[in-house]
Amino acid sequence: MTPCIKCGNTDQIVRAGFVRGKQRLYCKACDLYFTVATDQQSQAKKPRQTTIIDIAKVLGIAASTVSRALNNSPEINENTRREVLRIANEMDYRPNFLAQSLNRGETHTIGVIIPDIQRPFFAGVVAGIQKVATEAGYRVMICQSNESHHTETLNVQALVTSRVDGLLISHSKETSSFEHVKLQLKKGVPIVHFDRVCNEVDTAKVVQQDYEGSFILTRHLIEQGYKRIAVLAGPADLLISKNRLEGYKAALQKYGIEFDEKLVYYSNFSTEESLKALEYWLALPQKPDSVFTVHYGNGIELIMELKKRNIKIPEEMGVVAFGDELIASLIEPSLTVFQQFPFSIGETAARVLIDNIINKDNFEPYTRTIEGELIIRKSSRRR
Repeated sequence: MTPCIKCGNTDQIVRAGFVRGKQRLYCKACDLYFTVATDQQSQAKKPRQTTIIDIAKVLGIAASTVSRALNNSPEINENTRREVLRIANEMDYRPNFLAQSLNRGETHTIGVIIPDIQRPFFAGVVAGIQKVATEAGYRVMICQSNESHHTETLNVQALVTSRVDGLLISHSKETSSFEHVKLQLKKGVPIVHFDRVCNEVDTAKVVQQDYEGSFILTRHLIEQGYKRIAVLAGPADLLISKNRLEGYKAALQKYGIEFDEKLVYYSNFSTEESLKALEYWLALPQKPDSVFTVHYGNGIELIMELKKRNIKIPEEMGVVAFGDELIASLIEPSLTVFQQFPFSIGETAARVLIDNIINKDNFEPYTRTIEGELIIRKSSRRR
């Protein structure tokens, strides 16, 4: 005879009908009803997470009774509650927090959309987001747009369909229309922009010192004696490109250097574009004596290409860039940068979004600016 699942007794076991096609048994010794799957049934089943239905089958009671017992309902007899908890523990039952959260209208999950996860800057941002979110009890779902407006729109739809509590967005370089964001805001989805933000929608924002950092980098070049400073900008419509270009222009104006449109080259941040820009500048009647790139990756590429051409850095050509990573300090000559502190950007963005989620009805959008730092290295140090 099958032993009792509670006391192990076999002498006091009697059959007590069937439950959902399975033999129901009763132990007289400990007053317990239970069912046991056959060996064939056990072998056929694949390992899976225990549910309240599984507990109900073992005890021969309704799943609704198990649910109320697990939630400490006063309607449930104390002996029944204790027995349900004991079996739940033996079967390693884990509550489905997602389902519970959906019942309350929340999932404790935030969605993050970034242009490119392979870029160290965005990897650093995500690390900061993950740290704050985990500490606050939130899970993180990450999507990358691959610098595509269409993919970004699909990402927003997918995350909202997954019932995230809020969105963190850094736009792709293609994004110039923000209807996909406006639509979700109208639905009441909390949204916070970071790094690549837009001014068309009233959301909280976490930004860098795009204007100030570019001013500081350009001023540094001027103080080192450079006069014809070329700038490798990003896409012309991208807000951070516009802001960084304005900082560059402001520094030229402050130090009495005339702005020359020929020294500005708009790019898509690719290696091919940075090399085309260098070819263009070196073909000018009046060549530049230095270059400021709005993305540090292009600055590293220009240093490598200038070395191939035997152009001395920083004597003949100075190079500075916006943003930093380890390789910028390891190449020869090392690259002068304006450090952005991406980890802090991610931490701050996550905190602002969680603030938005918690205080959803009374939240007033605001902007946080993460201060950067000029790091002077060999690529621009002439004096």
